[in-house]
Amino acid sequence: MLANSGIGTLAAVLGIAVLAGGALVLVRAVPEQKFVEYRMSEPQDAPIAIAAGTDGSIWFTIDHADAVGRLRNGRVERLPTSSRNIEPLGLAVAADGSAWYTVLGARAIARISSGGEIARFVLDTPIARLGRLAIAPDGAAWFADPTGYGMTRLKDGVFTRYQIESARGGPYGVAVTADGAIWATLQNGNQLLNIAADGTGRTFDLPRGGAVPTDVAVGSDGSVWFLQFRANRIGRFKDGQFWDLEAGRENAGLSGIAVAPNDDVWFGMLRSASLGRLRNGHITVFALPRDNARPFSVAVDRDGNVWYADISGFVGMLPARHAGAR
Repeated sequence: MLANSGIGTLAAVLGIAVLAGGALVLVRAVPEQKFVEYRMSEPQDAPIAIAAGTDGSIWFTIDHADAVGRLRNGRVERLPTSSRNIEPLGLAVAADGSAWYTVLGARAIARISSGGEIARFVLDTPIARLGRLAIAPDGAAWFADPTGYGMTRLKDGVFTRYQIESARGGPYGVAVTADGAIWATLQNGNQLLNIAADGTGRTFDLPRGGAVPTDVAVGSDGSVWFLQFRANRIGRFKDGQFWDLEAGRENAGLSGIAVAPNDDVWFGMLRSASLGRLRNGHITVFALPRDNARPFSVAVDRDGNVWYADISGFVGMLPARHAGAR
């Protein structure tokens, strides 16, 4: 499973065969596409998770580094964290401009303010792995705990754990709706999990067996979009119905998903060194400037620019004028 394999072994699972079936429409990207990329100052830095703030700042975590990254006004900043992080998969920006992220080594969830001040909230369990993280409208931080087969809410310094009834569990991706509901992917269970605002939970079995759902995002119309890593497909769940689309005849290594203000769905294609855009049932592939690019996470900012964290040592952006091109 992806969440259990770690970043270092991710490439080893990218050669899994694609399941057949389903309609597919791939469109070449417009030739005038132009990317803006920022190389990391330290050669060992590997950006992992990425998130956009409402003030225009772009935050990202850095694997095996004692810092969190921030990009604003065209400059990359390295904000010290005093401890080295490992597989920092979870990251989200709150309404006040602070960033929340998972700290695996310290068994904690951390908050870093716009001024660089850090607060850590240590878990009381022997966490071995942590998945993605999202911020709810009430300011609570929700994160996946694949080791404990649960979802956890952090609010006002208090952890509230939601145990997943299915023993298959394996949560990884997390997304929050405008009304405070939580959606998560259960890799081992091949399911979507929904936790309503009142705390009641429900799981939905994916119709495609062994798909391995990973990242998840929610559209403005309530659609739940998710990656099916092993099946190499983009899935949608809405009004109790599943739909999906193959992302190519060869396994692209899908990783990271985000919904743009215009409801375009963006995702990373690790093995193809590309970004993908799903619009009206059509996928357009945007090849990144470097053949060795590995876009692990994606985010879309308030202006429609598409950002990606590239584990080969870059943070990049596809400007909105090119991202929206037909």
